[in-house]
Amino acid sequence: MKYLYLLILLLTATYSSAQVLVINEIDSDTPSTDVLEFVEIKSETPHFSLDGYVLAFLNGNTIGGTALKIYYSVDLSGLVTDANGLLLVGNVQVAPVPAFIIPNNTIQNGPDAVAIYQGDISAYQMYMPATTNGLIHAIGHGVANTPPAALLTALGITEYYSENANNQKDQHSIQRNTDGTYFVGTPTAGYPNNGSGITYNGISILVDTTDKNEGESFDITFSTQQPVIQDLSFNYSLINDHFTEDDYLADLEVFIPAGNSSVTKTVQLLNDGITEGDETLLIQFGSLPDAYMRMNDFIAINIIDANYIVSDFGTPLNPTYGNVLPTYEAAYYTSLNGKSGMELRQALQDIIADENTVRKHSYGDSVDILKTADQNPENSNEVWLMYVEAPRRKNLYQLGSVTTGFWNREHIFPQSRGGFANATSSVADGIEIWEPTNADDIAAGHSDAHHLRAEDGPTNSSRGNKDYGLDDYNGPVNNQGSWKGDVARALFYMDVRYNLLHVVEGNLPDATNYQIGDLNTLMQWHVQDPSDDFEMNRNNYIYTWQYNRNPFIDLPELADYIFGDKQDEIWQWTASTEVADKLFFKMYPNPAQSSVYIEGLKGDAIVEVYDMNGRKLTEQHFYQSTTLPLNMSTGIYLVKILSDNKTATQKLIVK
Repeated sequence: MKYLYLLILLLTATYSSAQVLVINEIDSDTPSTDVLEFVEIKSETPHFSLDGYVLAFLNGNTIGGTALKIYYSVDLSGLVTDANGLLLVGNVQVAPVPAFIIPNNTIQNGPDAVAIYQGDISAYQMYMPATTNGLIHAIGHGVANTPPAALLTALGITEYYSENANNQKDQHSIQRNTDGTYFVGTPTAGYPNNGSGITYNGISILVDTTDKNEGESFDITFSTQQPVIQDLSFNYSLINDHFTEDDYLADLEVFIPAGNSSVTKTVQLLNDGITEGDETLLIQFGSLPDAYMRMNDFIAINIIDANYIVSDFGTPLNPTYGNVLPTYEAAYYTSLNGKSGMELRQALQDIIADENTVRKHSYGDSVDILKTADQNPENSNEVWLMYVEAPRRKNLYQLGSVTTGFWNREHIFPQSRGGFANATSSVADGIEIWEPTNADDIAAGHSDAHHLRAEDGPTNSSRGNKDYGLDDYNGPVNNQGSWKGDVARALFYMDVRYNLLHVVEGNLPDATNYQIGDLNTLMQWHVQDPSDDFEMNRNNYIYTWQYNRNPFIDLPELADYIFGDKQDEIWQWTASTEVADKLFFKMYPNPAQSSVYIEGLKGDAIVEVYDMNGRKLTEQHFYQSTTLPLNMSTGIYLVKILSDNKTATQKLIVK
């Protein structure tokens, strides 16, 4: 059934059946997570160039009676319709594969509109208002019966169609008849809606996508829907990001003889003996002859690195203590001595929020930080997931809307309650790009790695923005609580670091801003799950980026003086002999490629680099800081610093 909303009685020639381009089909609501969305464009003539055209998706909601704006747009330049005059824009799992891939769950269910414009993409960017300037064709769409009146008016159109007209919104799409009207039925992506036209022979990639280990082999079968009439030749590729031609042996040329419908190729994965982390290969078609279409493409397979590093400390489930020493100088906390109450609290904030020292990095950088800070001590190719108390491969970081099987970033102090949601850039710009910050800079809480942890995607979602404690969030079922002290100390840090944020007693409504509970529970967790080597190691690493530390990891007793029953007592502390006699230096980035920066020394120093066989490769004298060129092959090395009659050594990974 068609729901037609008449706002304008007279249709202009722009919407006649003979126009150059039209919206031929749209499927915005698909089963479960939307991974099969698409828009099909049809040209009046086949093989029509879409240079200078834009596909725009417009929001039908209103604010103050004014239609909202473009929420997504696609520059169609460089694309060409096929022999049937069709071109798909959609998710990667749509079959046949769209000419332009959009992220999953991009197309809103409406009521909205989709439009084709002629013009430069700069005129139709996100948040720009609906306009008739350059409009070629548009229709309103959704799963509701009520059309977006203000949006249709803004576009000067009258047509709106419900994908749920037959109460089958997950199984139906909106499709155009040859007379320019629309109907709702089973999707026909990539094929003429009336069943006519040229029939393509679809080619599929058939492969087992479970994880593969370096050193093993696997088969890929290329299969056509119909036996090929003439010999068919094409190629495919496997290269993706860090997975290169050095990582495999395979024949990338595919040949299917006439009369056949499939061929199988074998890929041999190579063990290069280098600890480089897991990689992901991507099976991708090369160019296909005109009579064929891709039924799938861009198939990813995780390749597990056979080589990895085991740290000399344990996981949070099997903790060790004292193997990882703090890397701050003996004088770092001496300003706290002789103080109590609010004076002590202020002195602590002056250290960890010092506007002349502490650095704010982007939210994009936090992914790279966590890959090292939360590295699984038992396997350097994995991160340790906090709440679920288990490892996961580093390269399985969540990029799209699908969370199951992936990890992402958990804000221990929730973004929505902290007032810093989306407050820093999602672009990773590296350790040497930073901004100054201070105690009033609440935006820095968005990317502050001291309260960010690697976490299982669905578990992160289930935690939401709840308080912690038995009456609120207490972790997944049957968890062993190895994370509880970590959470407590992270929240104690956030309370002191940022003026707006507070840890309070009791459980609060989930929407409470700038506060989180329960303090009593967190104090218990702090004692029951003491700081271990895993936590100290991540504190040391974050220090190399942010130039501040979590003092409640270094000096756990401080919690009683700031939040507990010793708030009226005077703090007095002397650095242990281990800390006072140890030489500390910062070395970054690590892993590195062409060079590494060393700093934190007080005077003259010597840096020496050794391979894992103990051979000295290079030596350099410097004063306080230096940039060390890395003229060496990929691998693991030891960097030794000698200064002030003390020595210190750190591992360095060269990519």
